[in-house]
Amino acid sequence: MLWLLFFLVTAIHAELCQPDAKNAFKVRLSIKTALGDKAYTWDANEEYLFKAMIAFSMRKVPNRGTTDISHVLVCNVTQRVSFWFVVTDPSKNYTLPADEIQLAVRMNRNRINNAFSLNDQTLEFLKIPSTLAPPTDPSVPIWIIIFGVIFSIVIVAITLLVLSGIWQRRRKNKGPPEVDDAEDKCENTITIENGISSDSLDMKGWHVNDTFVTEDERLTPL
Repeated sequence: MLWLLFFLVTAIHAELCQPDAKNAFKVRLSIKTALGDKAYTWDANEEYLFKAMIAFSMRKVPNRGTTDISHVLVCNVTQRVSFWFVVTDPSKNYTLPADEIQLAVRMNRNRINNAFSLNDQTLEFLKIPSTLAPPTDPSVPIWIIIFGVIFSIVIVAITLLVLSGIWQRRRKNKGPPEVDDAEDKCENTITIENGISSDSLDMKGWHVNDTFVTEDERLTPL
């Protein structure tokens, strides 16, 4: 009787868990690639641990808190360490929906990876997208980065103000000499009008100063 029951259970499991079956997922492990000389052998104990991790993950899904290791079925195990698995309901008559299994694996992907000392690239759930790596804390605190940026802006602003002041001061220093030179040139300019120097003209009334007019100039007709 027990033998017949075992045979029926095995037949049901074989029907539920097979490649490309409904709600089935393929897993591929690259233990040698990940661990090198420290690689371990995949055996019944490792398979039991895998089932335990999947059952643990399924318990995190709403309304799946009664999931047990016996509900996780593994089949088609290859020597290169790849296999298929499904998760059945407590009655073991049908498999749980694939989206629930995906949710459970994605929520606990890091826990599953750590259990086997692997990562998303060496422990692959072929139909389940890899999870994003958790954000790493920056080596330098953010407040120091912000302070450095603000301090740099202040230094640049002060430098520009100093350079602007120096430039304006130089412009002011260059201005007066140019004006003085222009005035000197105006003062030194002597206007010659018909051979008569400006000194010979009465600049106030624009009359000829007789003192500087020669005899020939007096006799020159207008």
